[in-house]
Amino acid sequence: MRIVTWNVNSVRQRLEHLVRYLRETEPDVVCLQEIKCVDEAFPRLEIEALGYNVETHGQKTFNGVAILSKRPIETQRGLPGDEADAQARYIEAVTTDAQGRVARVASIYLPNGNPAGTEKYAYKLAFMDRLIRHARDLLAHEETLVLAGDYNVIPTALDAKRPEDWLGDALFLPQTRERFRELVNLGLTDALRAVSNEGGVYTFWDYQAGAWQKNNGIRIDHLLLSPEAADRLVEATVDKHVRGWDKPSDHVPVRIELK
Repeated sequence: MRIVTWNVNSVRQRLEHLVRYLRETEPDVVCLQEIKCVDEAFPRLEIEALGYNVETHGQKTFNGVAILSKRPIETQRGLPGDEADAQARYIEAVTTDAQGRVARVASIYLPNGNPAGTEKYAYKLAFMDRLIRHARDLLAHEETLVLAGDYNVIPTALDAKRPEDWLGDALFLPQTRERFRELVNLGLTDALRAVSNEGGVYTFWDYQAGAWQKNNGIRIDHLLLSPEAADRLVEATVDKHVRGWDKPSDHVPVRIELK
């Protein structure tokens, strides 16, 4: 089972890239973030033509998440814990693999939180607390679970080319990393780190200051696996070459294979 997460940074602007990637990689499930459109404006027909079921949780201009699946899915929109939260940042789906085994997958666009010390950072931490509580509940099902997305978290200094540049940033503040560790320590596995402890592996390069050309990147897109999913993990790959396409997203897809 091939599962991908990708902050596409406007699905309508990157539709050609998305279609190219789907044809090239043929994933079973794709978790998209920052689709930046309402549900009705998502380019559903083009994606369905490739054999995917499409479920979205959209928002005009900002945020928005989606799940594409080769097999039928049942979907829940919104992260539990705050009914007043109107931001489209979480969608969760239950599907099956080719053998009929149940898999639960979530597409997450965690708040950026900058600038630190503002309501935006307080919202980020509160969202992470809600995610921790929900993940604890999901893990109790003891099923294949993949929490995938743009976490806007640099977990360790190994995950940044220049960690010193991020010391005051909401993505790298101690409170942010502590909550990410709390989430992982529920029993989840960081898929990429399960297969490699190498530095220099990034998923985001800013559009400014030649970051891509200098490989001045950070790793903020993660797939966290339940024990049942981790037992099936075969491979975790960052498809870095996508950042070199014409007018790309500033994020690249991250892909896992489950046996």
